[in-house]
Amino acid sequence: MKKIIGLLVGIIVLGVGLYAGATSFKQEAKVKKEIEVTEKEPTDKTTESISPTKDQQLMKNEQDETKEEKTKEKKAEIKAAVTIDQRIAEMSLEEKVGQLFLVRVPEANQLNDIKEYHLGGYVLFSRDMEGETRASLKAKIASYQATSSIPLLIASDEEGGTVSRLSTGSNLVDTPLLSPQELYQAGEWQAIRQDITDKAAIFSDYGIHTGLAPVADISTDPASFIYDRTIGLDRKATEKYVVTAVEEMKKHKIGSTLKHFPGYGNNRDSHVDIVTDNRPLTELEENDYKPFEAGIKAGADSILVSHNIIEALDASLPASISKPVHDEIRNKLGFDGVVMTDDMDMAGLADFISQEEAGMLALKAGNDLILSSSYDRQIPYVIESVEQGELKETQIDASVKRVLTWKEKLGLL
Repeated sequence: MKKIIGLLVGIIVLGVGLYAGATSFKQEAKVKKEIEVTEKEPTDKTTESISPTKDQQLMKNEQDETKEEKTKEKKAEIKAAVTIDQRIAEMSLEEKVGQLFLVRVPEANQLNDIKEYHLGGYVLFSRDMEGETRASLKAKIASYQATSSIPLLIASDEEGGTVSRLSTGSNLVDTPLLSPQELYQAGEWQAIRQDITDKAAIFSDYGIHTGLAPVADISTDPASFIYDRTIGLDRKATEKYVVTAVEEMKKHKIGSTLKHFPGYGNNRDSHVDIVTDNRPLTELEENDYKPFEAGIKAGADSILVSHNIIEALDASLPASISKPVHDEIRNKLGFDGVVMTDDMDMAGLADFISQEEAGMLALKAGNDLILSSSYDRQIPYVIESVEQGELKETQIDASVKRVLTWKEKLGLL
């Protein structure tokens, strides 16, 4: 019996030993296999995330910086919007309406009118440059700003070429500012970029915030009224010009204005006559709208609306005071920046309706800024229209917010 028990114990011990050996062998084989697989991989996943390639690291850094910049911009926008809303809540109706007028500098009472009408800004014309030196023009603009409780938007038509107020002065710029066509012929897109860089320095020196440009009209016909003020190329090239100009202006904090919506085409000059555009809407959408759409996508600050009567949208009113035209800008083009009228004293509007009614209808149609010389009549009329319920104060508030937001972007607030 003892021999049998001993034999059984021996068998059991041997079995345990064999099992342990087999298990150990399997574990060793598994580990060995894992090591082999790991060795075949180029890098460990953990190592990859810790030690990316140089290009990957640069890309990640750029993505992080872009994300951080966008976050900062969004926070700044929210903070600015809250501040602007608070400011509007504290403004009187007279102050709010005044902010919606970007007016030609009057020949007299320039400082008094800023205070009396709470004006949103001044537009400099050739007469404001005559006889001025660089020092005197800077001092004059500074005096306007010092008078206003809310910083003024100072504008000057500086498209270049035939429309450059600074170039009419005897020595306000070193050389006359060239037109888009002249710049393009001299050095194509690089020349246009450099011109905007140069203008930015000039504007900053004088205290000017916008040159009321670029011209987004398409014209390839030298006989058309608007041709000399455009890039003079086809739709695609006009789009590229507008995008180039807007992006450069944004970079240098120059206010951009796309004009003259919905596009002049080959129509006559509305400075001297009432003009009717009878082109079909499809032509406008497929051609003339495109540079404006491109400019909006590039970040344009504002759009200036012409006085042409656009039969396809509103056969009864000039575009500048037509709600259907402004609905195109807001709804079809999706633009939420500042919309402004062309000069309200142009014959295309002045021969059509009284200045008082024009100012009120322009705001009612959807404009945020009125370019005018008749503000002393228009502002009281608009205030009265709001008080009588013909024009909603909520609409005035929305326009004031757009104007002040633009000023904030330009560093004025």
